[in-house]
Amino acid sequence: MTPARPADTPSKSHHRPWLPYLALLSGILALSLSSLFVRWANDAPGPVTAFYRMAVATVAFAPLFMREVRRHGLGNTPRWLFLPLLGGCFTALDHTTWSIALHETRIATATLMNNLAPLWVGLFAALIWRESLRGRFWLGLALTLSGATLVLGSDFIYRPQLNRGNFLALGSSLFYAAYFLTTQRGRERFPALVYIFMVTATASLVLLGINLASAQPLSGFAPSTYLAFLGAGLISQVIGYFSVAYALGHLPASVVAPTMVAQPVLTALMAIPLAGEPLNLTQILGGIVVLSGIYLVNLSTPQAKHQPAAAESQPEIPIHPSNLERQP
Repeated sequence: MTPARPADTPSKSHHRPWLPYLALLSGILALSLSSLFVRWANDAPGPVTAFYRMAVATVAFAPLFMREVRRHGLGNTPRWLFLPLLGGCFTALDHTTWSIALHETRIATATLMNNLAPLWVGLFAALIWRESLRGRFWLGLALTLSGATLVLGSDFIYRPQLNRGNFLALGSSLFYAAYFLTTQRGRERFPALVYIFMVTATASLVLLGINLASAQPLSGFAPSTYLAFLGAGLISQVIGYFSVAYALGHLPASVVAPTMVAQPVLTALMAIPLAGEPLNLTQILGGIVVLSGIYLVNLSTPQAKHQPAAAESQPEIPIHPSNLERQP
């Protein structure tokens, strides 16, 4: 479900064909660290980490946004501003629930549950927008739900209580899907940089409001926590976005989308030595089934159904850093 790449622009990559693949690899690695940055900020509540991630990315994207506005304006009429504002709200809710889940369940489990978002998008498109989906999609849906059942069931067997983190991660996938569906419409009205900046800035403000309303502390953390905030904003959000964006400008989406499925796999593998979270055999098998299902969903979704009307001249910033294979 990765957006199709825009028209190619002149680039040194014509002389260095390995650069797009290197960019794709670096983007996957940057996004794979997202969950770990949240866990490393262990003395900060999840919504606070999400706020700083969005705030840092907003500041980093601001110069690019201003340059884009000077060149091309804000896109279509202001009456469509509700789309990036709504997208920002869904992003804030997605990151809030997902970041809390990461403190209450396994990193691999939270990442897999969040990656159910492509399925909700496909179901919504089929049932509400009446899009025709191939049989491969429904096979992918069945595999993914079966694998998720294995993962969650295994978690319950080894920790026999209702795990709130699992349900929060599942809820985050619904908010993530709502964000993508909103963005599908919004990108028809706004250039990529303009849209993504407005979404990120809106998410920052909503997350600030959530933290203030719940009386969460916004300062007084350990230096390592502030470094985790910077890492989440600059590495996962900014570098992850631009690396995948560069790859999308030079590689077909049919290559990028399935490759992005490697992101949650790397997250789970890195969580073993870096977060001390080994996986049991049932979780490993369930994760493989989930990833196989998501892979089929990506292959079965018509690329053109999820594109803005016109491609920009600059490399496309993907709608979400991982193009529905997380995340935040």
